[in-house]
Amino acid sequence: MIAERTPEGDGSGYFLYHSIGMFPDKGRRIGEALAAFAARWGTPDDAQWESALGTRGEFIDRWRILINADEGTVTSAENVTSALYTIINSLPSRYRARRRILIAADCFPSLHFLLTGMAARHGFILDTVPLRAGETWVRDEDLIARWTPDVGVALLTTVTSTASYRCDLDALTAHGRRMGSLIGVDITQSVGLFPFDVRATGVDFVVSTSLKWLGGTPGAGILYVRTPLLERCEPELRGWFSQQNIFSWDLDAFAYAPDAHRFDNGTPSILACVGTLPALAWHAEQDGAALLAHNRALAAPLIESATDLGLRIASPLEEHRRGGSTMIQLPPGTNQQVLAELRDSGLYADCRGTTLRLSPGNVTSADGVERLLRVLARLFFQSARKA
Repeated sequence: MIAERTPEGDGSGYFLYHSIGMFPDKGRRIGEALAAFAARWGTPDDAQWESALGTRGEFIDRWRILINADEGTVTSAENVTSALYTIINSLPSRYRARRRILIAADCFPSLHFLLTGMAARHGFILDTVPLRAGETWVRDEDLIARWTPDVGVALLTTVTSTASYRCDLDALTAHGRRMGSLIGVDITQSVGLFPFDVRATGVDFVVSTSLKWLGGTPGAGILYVRTPLLERCEPELRGWFSQQNIFSWDLDAFAYAPDAHRFDNGTPSILACVGTLPALAWHAEQDGAALLAHNRALAAPLIESATDLGLRIASPLEEHRRGGSTMIQLPPGTNQQVLAELRDSGLYADCRGTTLRLSPGNVTSADGVERLLRVLARLFFQSARKA
């Protein structure tokens, strides 16, 4: 059964899979993993590093299997921003100097902040494809119209965090290959709910976190780089973990590792990998189709009832173009009241401005959806009748 109960609460009113994410027994499973790590790390012997690096290796392997990546093409990163910095900074100059990096205005803002700051130093032009007036996501056709052969790198978002728009990745990547551009993809808001296969898509690099639909911990990001590109990358931020033999301390003999470990630098964060392995292990045991069907079954009444209340749906109505979240535009000045009312009823969501973000996942239940809709009806039914 999808909607299992957890010791921390039944989770029936949890709608925050676009933010953190849950899975049954999450607190206990993470606690046990961290306690086991603490016991190993606190033992006064010489086995700590072997154990810790083995745990990190398992984290990387689980991610590699999740996205069907070749061995040696994935490494861990603190977050999507640091992962993107690492790959953009390390690219051959012909993809950056006097070239455009293309991105949509509905990207995750942190990535745009990063690229804005990097542009002058690396000599590229950051070209941001805008939203059309009154719309909540950037259209694929607008991105394609701006995507010409002078684009060195295009950064795509599989599902947006503000509208839950699911792009036509096949069409975009096919166009990008015709333009000769490098194609990077941020899969943060889709991975764990929608399948993603790096071999099938043929993209050049991928960044993600282990939060959201996977339910992992902060600090457990990943970077995937396709092998032919990987071999030409020379990261500026490098250190002892960037080498094939991390214990080689010959100051005059540094050489990048032949695989994705060249994107490492100093001592990596092991704790984030430890804390996230229970989530990745749980997810690997699930029926992906059932997880998505559960999400779809709960989203349908959200869309129907919010529309009946006169609230605008800020996500695509076409199911194949919508991610796992349903975004609802609230009347100005009501967002904090709505969140407070929901919280008082044991319902958890958030807002970005006037956009209420609702993401039902594996612990969310139909009862939780019904309770949420009763709160919205209590707040907005009279307004809908007047309209």
